[in-house]
Amino acid sequence: MLSPVFDAFVEASPVSVMMRVLMENIFNSSRMNQIFETYSERQYSQELMFSSLVDLMSLVVCGMYPSVHAAYQKKAVEVSVSATALYNKLQRIELPVSRALVHETASDQEQLLNMLNMERPSPLGKQYRLRIVDGSCLAGTERRLAALRPHAAKPLPGKTIAILDPGTKLVVDVIPCEDGHSQERSLFNQVLAQVQPQQVWIADRNFCTAGFLHTIIQQAAFFVIRQHGNCCYTPLQELQSVGLCETGTVFEQQVEIAHEGGTFQCRRIVIKLTRPTRDQEWEISIFTNLPPTDADGILVAELYQGRWSVETLFQTVTQNFHGEIETLAYPKAALFSYCMALSAYNLLATLKAVLGSVHGLDKIVNTEFSGFITGCCNYASLIGTATDY
Repeated sequence: MLSPVFDAFVEASPVSVMMRVLMENIFNSSRMNQIFETYSERQYSQELMFSSLVDLMSLVVCGMYPSVHAAYQKKAVEVSVSATALYNKLQRIELPVSRALVHETASDQEQLLNMLNMERPSPLGKQYRLRIVDGSCLAGTERRLAALRPHAAKPLPGKTIAILDPGTKLVVDVIPCEDGHSQERSLFNQVLAQVQPQQVWIADRNFCTAGFLHTIIQQAAFFVIRQHGNCCYTPLQELQSVGLCETGTVFEQQVEIAHEGGTFQCRRIVIKLTRPTRDQEWEISIFTNLPPTDADGILVAELYQGRWSVETLFQTVTQNFHGEIETLAYPKAALFSYCMALSAYNLLATLKAVLGSVHGLDKIVNTEFSGFITGCCNYASLIGTATDY
């Protein structure tokens, strides 16, 4: 039975109550500590549990406190160790633990959305599962490390490759890297390890290498990836017009790409734009191995345009969450913070999907959510404080 105090919050702000319920279930202490014990390689827990770090960082990431130290000083979460011990723990969070925080909690929310039948239908039908992949470099941090203080430029604490499921709008996995100056291609093996049969991987031209495309084919999966200038091909036929899409005229042709002494064939879709891109390009070329009977050139062009949803994801994380904390100069701490922000984004995506089941997905998706999470989480914290008594 809910208390009368809790009923008052349900009446005044039901969305905040929903967020509170999601946060308590997804970030519950036993689940978080289990993730840490399963995926940690060398780090271990003594007085400070991993669940306490998650609780503390969730308040910082959601904007309730400007920094980890501010949350610690306000005793926002009961932590029985010194501030030095807290930061020492943060800067040693191993990358597999940060990654598991995202994909394990995303799996829990995916099950919830499946139960509610809230997955958006794929334009290719049920036999295909879409995956959008893109990289993001974390913003520069303060020069707190002694080796970096003489330099004017801010250090880059790391980068990530996020994998988005357009059907659920959830970040289903993230691949963190401590070297902020490394190329995305150095992480390709970890990305390709996630490829499953009948998936369609959509990406920009940074992911366009013959090896990457060939491995996806070997995994009985499919790709819709923009052509990189260094990825050579041999045309097997002339470009043929197939119609118009929202951004221009679509052409396609069959091509052959060489890889490690062999070759493989795919289609090359060319969109001649009516307006140039921000890089002043008038033409976009896309490689795909999707069967023409399931996806003609126009549909492939539309699928690639859907890649911008991952850009919207990064924008939402930047605008609504405090995931790139300038004072967290150590790469592992900065990447853990960013993974917390992606997990918080997944809560927002789940909440929007649930609201969409009542009010309509189109209405909810087009709603401006800037500042929504901060106010919602602040009010959700009041729910917990009031109902404790």
